[in-house]
Amino acid sequence: MADEAKAKGNAAFSSGDFNSAIKHFTEAINLAPTNHVLYSNRSAAYASLHQYDAALADAKKTVDLKPDWSKGYSRLGAAHLGLHQYQDSISAYKKGLEIDPNNEALKSGLADAQSAATASASASASRTRAAPPPSPFGDAFQGPEMWAKLTADPTTRIYLQQPDFVKAMQEIQRNPSKLNEYLKDQRVMQALGVLLNVKLKSYGGDDMETSEADSPSPPHQPSQPAKEEVKKPEPEPEPEPMETTEEEKGKKEKKEKKEKALKEKEAGNAAYKKKDFETAIQHYTTAMELDDEDISYITNRAAVYLEMGKYEDCIKDCDKAVERGRELRSDYKMIARALTRKGTALVKTAKCSKDYDPAIETFQKALTEHRNPDTLKKLNDAEKAKKELEQQEYFDPNVADEEREKGNEFFKQQKYPDAVKHYTESLRRNPKDPKAYSNRAACYTKLGALPEGLKDAEKCIELDPTFSKGYTRKGAVQFFMKEYDKALETYQEGLKHDPNNQELLDGIRRCVEQINKASRGDLSPEELKERQAKAMQDPEIQNILSDPVMRQVLIDFQENPKAAQEHTKNPMVMNKIQKLVTAGIVQMR
Repeated sequence: MADEAKAKGNAAFSSGDFNSAIKHFTEAINLAPTNHVLYSNRSAAYASLHQYDAALADAKKTVDLKPDWSKGYSRLGAAHLGLHQYQDSISAYKKGLEIDPNNEALKSGLADAQSAATASASASASRTRAAPPPSPFGDAFQGPEMWAKLTADPTTRIYLQQPDFVKAMQEIQRNPSKLNEYLKDQRVMQALGVLLNVKLKSYGGDDMETSEADSPSPPHQPSQPAKEEVKKPEPEPEPEPMETTEEEKGKKEKKEKKEKALKEKEAGNAAYKKKDFETAIQHYTTAMELDDEDISYITNRAAVYLEMGKYEDCIKDCDKAVERGRELRSDYKMIARALTRKGTALVKTAKCSKDYDPAIETFQKALTEHRNPDTLKKLNDAEKAKKELEQQEYFDPNVADEEREKGNEFFKQQKYPDAVKHYTESLRRNPKDPKAYSNRAACYTKLGALPEGLKDAEKCIELDPTFSKGYTRKGAVQFFMKEYDKALETYQEGLKHDPNNQELLDGIRRCVEQINKASRGDLSPEELKERQAKAMQDPEIQNILSDPVMRQVLIDFQENPKAAQEHTKNPMVMNKIQKLVTAGIVQMR
């Protein structure tokens, strides 16, 4: 807010509207009471309106707030000069020069103050003599109005940026007779027209100029300090807005650079889509040079490097984007994107399982910044690839056979936990060995770990559907789980591959005995209750019992023998009835 009011004040000052400038600078001071530049600017505006007491107060405040700022003493010297306090003015300019010995504005102000002091002393010494008649154009160059008029007029305002023009006007102001030396300078003649109101009205009006030039003594001598003092307010107001103009110019240049950077980015995107990667890199690099506050240019270039297979360059750009993004407090999504891109490049360079570790870590960091589904998928893929590579690196069929034999020895000794350990190591060395799964399933069955044994037996059958041991292992686990109908199906499936396998035949016989036992109602109440409870947890049994058609069939078997006879002719119905009988839910009499 203070900067906005200051900018308005500077604009008003540049247009010659000093009252508005004072108003805006005062608003800015209320918002930022410790900003010395604001007091300095308001002092210049007061001086332009000949309100030197107010200008002096603001100049003193400027020096109090910033004692080491040379411009404050320049304002102080100008205010003293306007109040005809020549020695105080000289002292202020000298203090400013002690801080900045090369400051031309202070040197010029000091010369003016010294000249005014000398003229004032001469006037006092020769008060009895009449003052020489003033130059016909002398009043036009006297007082601070001259600089205010030149600043307010758009045709002469630009000349004030030219040192030779300012120097010429200062010389004419000190000695109006020097005007003859500059009659050929069109700038001076144009300025004279502005000052004489030939081309443009003055800001302050003739009355204000006269009141400044008038003095109780001969007009020539008061005008001498006035013009010295005028010369000072001119460089003072000029440099201050000039500072702000530079700031605004910098902002404008920065905005233009950002716009150019965006155009370069768009050109880079177009080249990327056309697979013209070299051109895309050039555009993104130019955008980075124009605007270092947008990390998307860096991540885009990293994407190009990734497509080109220049993974090291991609990783460097991603690291740079993350570092710069944290400095700028960029959107966390942008940082996550850079990390994801880096992780992708690391995956591309991975040659062994350990190479996936930094990639996995990078993806995890990206997810802490922003949980993106694409990043999550890349993380899962990297972990899976690492595991597969580990298995490949660990794969050794010879060692696997050795470990399986060790497991067999422990199995014979009934040391089943040790046997499981060696079978597991065998499978790590060769995960495609059905025998190791079959043997470990037997160990789990002995240890009572039936779900694990069933899983291994199913894996064994999956790897080798013709391996009869897999079916005997699976059937045995199902038999011990009292799933006799499922065990019967498993044994029967095994017989398709090995019809004369005695273990499979014995398994079928045991299952049939248990099923018939349930059908005859020979189960004890405890066995029946246990089997029924177990059956009710079976989703297949639950589906049969919840089927309205089967519920009607069961009712017909109890109440309608004729209808029951018809149901027995349906193979699907009888198959379901058999399952219920085997489960102990239904008993046939």
